[in-house]
Amino acid sequence: MSNNNIYISKSSFWLISVILIISFSCKHEKDEYHTITDKIEAESKKYHHDSIMGLENHLEGLKMIEISEGGHTFLIPERKSAITSYSCLECHSTSLKELKSEGTKKAHWDIQLAHANENTMNCATCHNGNDMNQLQSLTGNQIDFNNSYLLCSQCHSKQFEDWKGGAHGKRINSWTPPRASMSCVNCHNPHQPHFESRWPSRYNTEKVKERQ
Repeated sequence: MSNNNIYISKSSFWLISVILIISFSCKHEKDEYHTITDKIEAESKKYHHDSIMGLENHLEGLKMIEISEGGHTFLIPERKSAITSYSCLECHSTSLKELKSEGTKKAHWDIQLAHANENTMNCATCHNGNDMNQLQSLTGNQIDFNNSYLLCSQCHSKQFEDWKGGAHGKRINSWTPPRASMSCVNCHNPHQPHFESRWPSRYNTEKVKERQ
């Protein structure tokens, strides 16, 4: 009987010890947390604030709009306010059919289309001839100039998926919300999207040392 009493008292001792340890492990000071997740959430609040402040500096002078694509919500530069000749209908008072007629002066004579084979693409592939203030998809659906990335995504689907996730294109600031990215036309000329080869902006002295 006495042995049983001793066994019970030892069990009670360990139970009380565990309860005390759990109790004292609770957060009493600002730098003490229950779990590592609590610590990450608490410590990341100040970085979230800093990222927003930094983002404002990077976006100074840019008008941004919020978009949601494929479960991702982020900011991109507003496009129409950056087009000096917008709205297009101010000059395009006649239909595209009339503009194509013989003897009519070619519109935008300074633009050279070098995007795809001439048999594959021309101006009317992307521009809506019935409403020049709108772009159009390959199936004839209207696309707003601010959402021109939807036009690019028809052919460049892999790059579009990477862009939505943040792996392709120029991100502004960091990965933390509010995320901001440049859109396709902010980096690529839509009429001549290919980047020309060029020399590095500075001489790589480290590579020279490695070769010696």
